[in-house]
Amino acid sequence: MPIKKVRSHISPNEALLFERSSPGKKAYQLPDLDVPAVDPRATLGAENVRAEIEGFPEVSEVEAIRHFTRLSTWNYAIDHGMYPLGSCTMKYNPRVNELVARTEGLAWAHPYQPESLSQGALEVMAQLESALLEITGMDAVTLQPAAGAHGELTGILLIRALLEQEGNPRRKILIPDSAHGTNPATAAIAGYVVENIRSDERGLLDLAALEQSVTEDVAGLMITNPNTLGVFESRIIAAAEVLHRKGALLYMDGANMNALVGIARPGDFGVDVMHLNLHKTFSTPHGGGGPGGGPVAVKKHLEPFLPVPRLKRANDAWAFDYDRPLSIGKVKAFYGNFGVLVRALAYIMAHGGNGLRAATMDAVLNANYIRKKLEPFFDLPYTLPNMHEVVFSDERQARLGVRTGDIAKRLIDYGFHPYTVSFPLIVHGAMMIEPTETEGKLELDLFIDAMISIAKEIETEPETVKTAPHATRTSRVDEVKAARKPVLKWAPARA
Repeated sequence: MPIKKVRSHISPNEALLFERSSPGKKAYQLPDLDVPAVDPRATLGAENVRAEIEGFPEVSEVEAIRHFTRLSTWNYAIDHGMYPLGSCTMKYNPRVNELVARTEGLAWAHPYQPESLSQGALEVMAQLESALLEITGMDAVTLQPAAGAHGELTGILLIRALLEQEGNPRRKILIPDSAHGTNPATAAIAGYVVENIRSDERGLLDLAALEQSVTEDVAGLMITNPNTLGVFESRIIAAAEVLHRKGALLYMDGANMNALVGIARPGDFGVDVMHLNLHKTFSTPHGGGGPGGGPVAVKKHLEPFLPVPRLKRANDAWAFDYDRPLSIGKVKAFYGNFGVLVRALAYIMAHGGNGLRAATMDAVLNANYIRKKLEPFFDLPYTLPNMHEVVFSDERQARLGVRTGDIAKRLIDYGFHPYTVSFPLIVHGAMMIEPTETEGKLELDLFIDAMISIAKEIETEPETVKTAPHATRTSRVDEVKAARKPVLKWAPARA
């Protein structure tokens, strides 16, 4: 069967510069010297002169430029097309926020310069704190944590500090099976035993199971809301009441705030502490080694324990307050990833309250548009209304021997980055899709057409999908072998 492509962002073949090399070629041209020539060895000393690099490629300027430009097209990027990765919120970030972050006085501010010379930077931080508090409905926020998981750890350490002050840090953290995968690791690193709570048949937190699980040993519950099914935990207020009655606290993973900003505030439904992913919701470069941002917002009973230093206003100027005896201490060198904080504030101020709400509504609309269009072709195991993302299952295609990973690889042939594969674990053969608010109808329709085309291919030519991708430089690899025994050398492109 011919390989059908809706559109491709991939340049499948490119020779090495060594293969393009011809003796005598140069990427520059200089006029003859107008001063006497000198012997570098005699002038600099032989020990300071590097020998020629044997076999170094000799190419022209245009060959070098085109080579590296073509290579850059192999890296799928948000500038090329959409990322349908659920629970990752890989969206386009307006370039104006990058421009603001590169303002000379901000980009080159030295972390050791005195507070008197840092008033602009401190004002940025103060305004961002204020905006995030308004958005979340919480009482205080720290900007130190460098990413979401770092924010999680900070939040759980705050819970531990409060409970220790009360005389018992307790032993367990409860985590629903619909939570983000970093939550159990965070609880374990903070010294807690993790106890899983199964969701009910609708994909929501099981209140009866929670009631039974909350004992004197439980420090808190870590809940992702909306959860990893894209479903809002509508009984979260009741869950908070269960926890608070028994002296436990409610931690909310705020990685999915892209679905709540301007619509609902976690502080209004009983959350004690939460983190935000600035690199998901508020326009900063996304993860992958960072830098990121994971501010932690708390209610007032946790405020004394926030990391030092804290911003304070003194004598009509901003200053850092280190005199906080109950603080858990620093969690990050200096005061957070400052450039990320600048981008986040620029994003918030550019949108304003109405704009932030509109972005959230667009994200929810886009996810539901994809859900409606793909429901006839893929199984939807949980049918409650979803928000910013939708999770299908490969159950229908699995009957023909095709799994979620096969469909994702085939999607590459259509010019799209794959969706999130096999997560959340609550759904067998999960296909998690999050279009974000930045995708227009044209791009969504291209993605939908690709997914429908693949579904139809599976019914007629399943082998085409099971052996995908076909249009990439490297064909399908043995993933286990590739991870354990990688081949770190160049091989010629296949015909």
